This record gives sequence, structure tokens and C-alpha cells, in this order.
Amino acid sequence: MLTRRMFGWSRLLTAAVCIVALVHRMLWGMGSQTLAGTNFFAYLTIQSNTVFAALAVVAGVIALRRDEDPAWLTSARVLVLSWTITAGLAFALIVWQAGERGIPITVPWSDAVLHFVLPAWTVVAWVFGPGRRAASWRVVPFVLLYPLLWGVFTIWRGSVIGWYPYYFLDLRQVSGIGEMVLSCALALSIFAVVAVALVLLSRVRPTVPSWGEISPRPRPTVRRRRETRARRPPRHAR
Repeated sequence: MLTRRMFGWSRLLTAAVCIVALVHRMLWGMGSQTLAGTNFFAYLTIQSNTVFAALAVVAGVIALRRDEDPAWLTSARVLVLSWTITAGLAFALIVWQAGERGIPITVPWSDAVLHFVLPAWTVVAWVFGPGRRAASWRVVPFVLLYPLLWGVFTIWRGSVIGWYPYYFLDLRQVSGIGEMVLSCALALSIFAVVAVALVLLSRVRPTVPSWGEISPRPRPTVRRRRETRARRPPRHAR
């Protein structure tokens, strides 16, 4: 199917754009000569988009070879898209709060691509991309596993090196443990809401034709035709 093949190439193009943005963001960050620049891979955005790029390559190849995505790919896309979309929402919130507090934040074009452009495009591709069946609700709890483990490790690592990728994980930048726990709980709830929304969208609008649309009605066998004729009453009895 031509549309499916075009969609496969768009997945590969999306992976290429993501990789270019990641490389630029890494070079830009390391050029800042700050502790944040040397901790490039500590950011959840960077980790999740690295996985996103790899998954987009795999998904693109599958779209070029098959008319439908396998079930495991749909589940994997829910996982990764939930992470990248939530990271974009969190980044937008951080930039907005920084502006409210008068704290300048420089946003290079690569950050804009990773946090805003790619998440917006993936939502469009998720809704309208051909070959996607309905996702399973069972994937939603697993969406929370990665950010939960990442958060625990990041808080521990931050206490050792004295640096945190996001301010709300640092007790020195919040009012106390209560605000930090509340912020983390809010972040996890956003992950869950995004995952639920993706699964719901996939079920409301699956992009794989139903069985009746892709499979013709089976023709009756010779034996079944004979049985049907035997059950019919004679013409004179009608």
C-alpha cells in the first residue's frame, strides 16, 4: 500500500531529524562549559528521545515491509511516546515558570525540535498513521516504571554530585520534601494521563481495516452447498 510505504519513510525521516537534534543539543550543551553540559545523558528528555529514534528506525523498516504493525510495536510506541510527549509538556512548564520568575532560559532549535516539534508530530502520526491496531490497556502501568526508576536514581545521584537535571528534584530549590514529592507525583500522573490518552485514541480510531473489510466472505464448500440443498423443502411443498 502506497500510503503505508510513505508512512514508513516518514518514520525514518523522523528518526533522522531526532538524531540530528540530539547531536546538536549535545554539542551545544558541552560547549556551555557547565556541569549541565557534561551530564547530557542524565536528562529524561535525552534518554527517551534516544530510544524514540531507535524505535522510529525499527518502526519505519517494519512499515516498509508489512501492511500492519505487530502488537509489540504498538505497545512499544505507547511506552516511548508517553515518555517523549510528557517530557515536552514538562519542559514547556519549566520554561513558563522560569519566565514567571524572571529566570532566563536559552532554548536552542534542537530543544524546540525535541520537546515540541517531534512530540506534536508523533501525536498526528499516532492518530492518522496507517497500520496501527488498538493498543492494550495493560501497557499503561509499564509507562510509569521507567520515569519512576529514573527519578529514584537521579535523586540519589544528585545527592552525590550536587547536580540535578530538573529543579524540582533538588531540595535546595524547592520549599521542602513535600513540594518535591508533590511535583514527582504530578509528573507521574502526567505520564499516566498521556498513556491513557494514547491508548484511548488508538481504540477510538484504529487505522487497520476491520476483518470484514480486508477478508472476503468465504465461499461455501461443495459439501456445505449439498447440505443446504438437502434442507430445502421440495418446490411443490412451498
